[in-house]
Amino acid sequence: MIFGAFERLVAMRYLRARRQEGFVSVVAVFSLLGIALGVGTLIVVMAVMNGFRQELMSRILGVNGHLTIYANSQSIPDHDAAAERLRGLPGVTMVTPQIQAQAMVTSEGNAVGAIVRGMSNADLAERSLISDRLIRGDFASFRGEDVVLIGSRMARRLGRTVGDSITLLSPRGNETAIGMVPRMKRYRVVGLFEVGMFEYDNTFIYMPLEAAQLFFRLPESVNAIEVFVDDPDRVTGLRGEVLRLSGPEVRSVDWQQANSSFFNAIQVERNVMFLILSLIILVAAFNILSGQYMLVKGKGRDIAILRTMGATRGMILRIFFLSGASIGLIGTLAGFLLGLVFADNIETIRQWLQGLSGAELFSAEIYFLSQLPAEIDPVEVTQVVGMALFWSFLAPLFPAWQAARVDPVEALRYE
Repeated sequence: MIFGAFERLVAMRYLRARRQEGFVSVVAVFSLLGIALGVGTLIVVMAVMNGFRQELMSRILGVNGHLTIYANSQSIPDHDAAAERLRGLPGVTMVTPQIQAQAMVTSEGNAVGAIVRGMSNADLAERSLISDRLIRGDFASFRGEDVVLIGSRMARRLGRTVGDSITLLSPRGNETAIGMVPRMKRYRVVGLFEVGMFEYDNTFIYMPLEAAQLFFRLPESVNAIEVFVDDPDRVTGLRGEVLRLSGPEVRSVDWQQANSSFFNAIQVERNVMFLILSLIILVAAFNILSGQYMLVKGKGRDIAILRTMGATRGMILRIFFLSGASIGLIGTLAGFLLGLVFADNIETIRQWLQGLSGAELFSAEIYFLSQLPAEIDPVEVTQVVGMALFWSFLAPLFPAWQAARVDPVEALRYE
C-alpha cells in the first residue's frame, strides 16, 4: 500500500487530536503503550526462558555425560576394554570410566547428603566446568587416597574450606559380629569448585578414582561410564551401538531422559507465558480499533469535506489506516528496543533492584542458577515483532473501511 504526501499529512494531523477529541488521544496513547509493553515483555520473557534452558544445558552437559552406562550389578565387567571400544565410535568425543555413589558427609556436627564421583585426575581435568571453576585450592593436589573436591555451597553448609577435613559415610557398611556397621573415612578438602548451578555446588564431591574404588569397595573396577558426543541432540541414535559395545549387564540413560522434567517444565512455562503475553498485544490492538472507530465517528464532517474536495474512497481508507497503523508501528518499535535493552542488561537490573529492595529476586535454591540468564533468539524476536505488526495493521482496517464508506451528502445534511 503506497501512501501519498497528502494522505500522510492528514493522517499525522489526526493523530494529534484537539482538545475536544482528548479521549481519542488518550486511547491512542494507551494503545501505543500497551503494544510497546507487550512486545518488550514478550521479548524479555522469551529471552530469559531461552537463557535459562541454555544455561541448564551447559551446566548439566558440562558436568554429566551425554550418555551414561550404568552397571546392573555392582560393577561393569572389563570396563577398560569397553571404554576403548566406545572411543572408536564415530561421533564420540570422550569416554570417562568412573564410580558414582551416594554418601553422607559429616563435619563438626553437620551432616548432608552427597553424590560422590570417583574420576582419574586426567579425566577430571578435561571437565573444564569443574577443573577451571576452582575458587580455592589447587587442582594439582587432586591425587592420593584421602583428598576430595567439594562444591562451594556444600563447604559453606559444613563450615569447611581448603585444608579442612570431612568424613564420608557409605550406605554400604561393614559386616561385623554385632551387625552392619557404617563404613567411614576422613578426607582432606583440597579444592572448592563453583559450577554456578545450585544442585551441583551443594551436593557433588569429586575424589580420585583409586580412592573411590577403595572406599566403595570396587577394586580395579567402576560402576559407570560417561560418554560425550559431538552432537548431544543425536545421542539417542547412538544408544544401541553404545550398549552393544559396552558388554552385558548394563543399562544406559541419556541426558534428555535424566533431565526431562527440567526441560519439559521450561517448555510448558515458555508456551504459557507466550500465550498470556500475546493477549496484551491483542488487547492493545483492540484499543487501536476502538480509538480509530471513535475517530471516524468524530471526523464525519471532515471526511465529507475531503470527499467533496476530490478525495477518493481509497485516499480516505489509506488516511485512517495510516493513522491507526502508525500507533502500532511506533509501539512495536518502542517495545522492540525496550525488550532488547532490558534483556541485554537483565542481570545488572536484577542486581540493582535487589540492592534497592533488599530482597533476593532470583534465589539459586529455587531456580538452580546463581545468575539470571537471557539469550535473545533473532527468530523469536522476528516472530514477536511480526505478530505485533499483524494485529496493529489489522485493527485499523475496519474503521478505515467505515470511513471510506461515509456518504458526503448524509454527513453534511445537518451541518
